Amino acid sequence: MRLLPRSAFGQTVFLIGFLLLINQLVSYVSVALYFIKPTTQQINHLIAKQIKVVFIDAGQDTPVLSEELTRRFSEATGIEVYDETEALQRGLANARYYGYFSEQMSAELNGDAEVRIEQGSAFAFWVRPPQAPQYWVKVPLSGLDETDFSPLTFYLLLIGVLSVGGAWVFARHLNRPLKSLQQAALQVGRGDIPPPLNADKGSTEIISVIRAFNYMAEGIKRLEQDRALLMAGVSHDLRTPLTRIRLASEMMAEPDSWIRDGIVNDIDDMNAIIDQFIDFLRHHKQESLQSVDLNELINELVLAEQVQQRHFITHLDPKLPAIMLRKIAIKRVLNNLLENALRYSDGDIEISTGYEKSRKQLYLEVRDHGPGIPEHKMDAMFAPFTQGDEARGSGGSGLGLAIIKKIVDAHQGSISLFNHAHGGLVVRVYLPIKAST
Repeated sequence: MRLLPRSAFGQTVFLIGFLLLINQLVSYVSVALYFIKPTTQQINHLIAKQIKVVFIDAGQDTPVLSEELTRRFSEATGIEVYDETEALQRGLANARYYGYFSEQMSAELNGDAEVRIEQGSAFAFWVRPPQAPQYWVKVPLSGLDETDFSPLTFYLLLIGVLSVGGAWVFARHLNRPLKSLQQAALQVGRGDIPPPLNADKGSTEIISVIRAFNYMAEGIKRLEQDRALLMAGVSHDLRTPLTRIRLASEMMAEPDSWIRDGIVNDIDDMNAIIDQFIDFLRHHKQESLQSVDLNELINELVLAEQVQQRHFITHLDPKLPAIMLRKIAIKRVLNNLLENALRYSDGDIEISTGYEKSRKQLYLEVRDHGPGIPEHKMDAMFAPFTQGDEARGSGGSGLGLAIIKKIVDAHQGSISLFNHAHGGLVVRVYLPIKAST
């Protein structure tokens, strides 16, 4: 079980609260040792002197106090002396024994004394002195009401609440820029470069981190732009000679038609590879979101693929809700999945959709009946330029699944591959119901 919080916010509040608790304990011990203890000792000392005065004229063996002396002393000082029976009637029965005060009083009076404290409408010390064990001396203490300590308790509680509340506000203010930084980093991870973050708020360390992040994001943005420009230039420069080669091959003599057909097929393959490169570099988030019926999109693509003379089996959830998607990008995902299934298998192709309410996600599943992919190759298939012939015996640019994953990641979804128990590869794509940003 983890006791310490994991977040910096929680750790800051916990640290300040813990230091506050230590401070309160030290304050309490300091007050107890340097204020309360000397005060109680002084009170005991003064009460002991008063008791000595009461019995100053009494005999040493069997001290007996006269009623007149007792009355006059009580009127002058408020201190009263009772025998055991009368003391019980006057409040001794409700008094509580205190060993600490009894020990101190015994030391002051040089004998075995007993101290009890009455806490009724007024505080009073009851002392049985060693000079006259048959008597109880009642010393009233004014100004020690039980409610006198409530302001101190309220003050301590108020200080604790204000300290923890201030720590919470401070930590929240300190961590707010980190929250923005986290969201911006997630956007960069999805391929979307956010605008520069505000680097004017927060501590100097956080400001330095934000400025470094802005510099990094700007560098990534320039790198992406340069890469896209380079790819566009390469594709343009390649297509021009390919077009000339195609035109030249068309003018070849009929006996050399087999050479011409081979050249044309190679040119088509090269154009397809160039298109895949451009698709991989294309920023799919430039397309706006729109409400899309995934079942309708699948039916449209399946109808277009009927020319392949392959059998498509669809299991589409009729209660599938509409979802905010980039329609052209998702259509590219479906096209690539169906092309892979057609290329790497000969049997039927199954397409399924569904809605997982607990996860608030739709799923799209495409299964072929081909040889599948070895388990140790699964994770590598999403890496760019991973050749298909390493997995299922065919050539290609190795960008098909990388393009799919890039589009799915841009929709904050997920994609997984696994081999079906009865043969064939299954590709499952999850898309969240909430709109992607």
